Amino acid sequence: MKRRFSKLMIFRWLLGLAIMGIFLTLALQLHGKHYFMFSFMILFSALLLVYWRFEHQPIKTTTLMFMATLIALAVIGRLIFAAIPSFQAASFVIIMGGMALGPELGFVVGATTALVSNLFLGQGPWTPWQMFAWGLMGFTAALIAHTVIGKRRLPLAIFGGLWGFGFGWLMDAWYVLAYVQPLTGKAFLTAALVSVKFDAYHAAANVIFLILFANLWQQLFQRLNDKYDFLPTQK
Repeated sequence: MKRRFSKLMIFRWLLGLAIMGIFLTLALQLHGKHYFMFSFMILFSALLLVYWRFEHQPIKTTTLMFMATLIALAVIGRLIFAAIPSFQAASFVIIMGGMALGPELGFVVGATTALVSNLFLGQGPWTPWQMFAWGLMGFTAALIAHTVIGKRRLPLAIFGGLWGFGFGWLMDAWYVLAYVQPLTGKAFLTAALVSVKFDAYHAAANVIFLILFANLWQQLFQRLNDKYDFLPTQK
């Protein structure tokens, strides 16, 4: 039974990501038009994963409140550092949230953070791509939560640093695919080199916050969960 459920779980993840990929491809074809509609399509796809999970394991009200709190903290963590390009605490919160909540809910925390924070910083054709990138960050953080990477400070910091660059490369890829013709390897490389300074700021922020606060947050989550039992169990 456990093996069958695991296959079903992998299938729903792949299906959800495939649907999001279709929406992102359509967004590319429309060259930035209707970006707000596609942003909500990405969020809707992520919520489908959550609904599917809900059918097998109901989500507690306390879990939803915890998610809302994390999203609010991530948005604040992005806004307070807005004067420093790409340096922000949002990714740290998303990584910690994904590790605590699991892949589906971690994706929702990341995607919603991008959508809500852009209400203050500005929506645009980049929004659905930021939602997808931050969603994947929360998703993958859940996958390493119970491995040596998630349990040790230095490997976790390296994971966060790599995602600082990975986030930037995803956004570079979106820009080149949408606006650069003809598509060449040189175009992608140029975009990555132009943005490397900002990606380094993002990576540095992730590393700093994870080294300083990851253990503290994990202990805090555990103490709160011991008292309120709000973290979902992973199957």
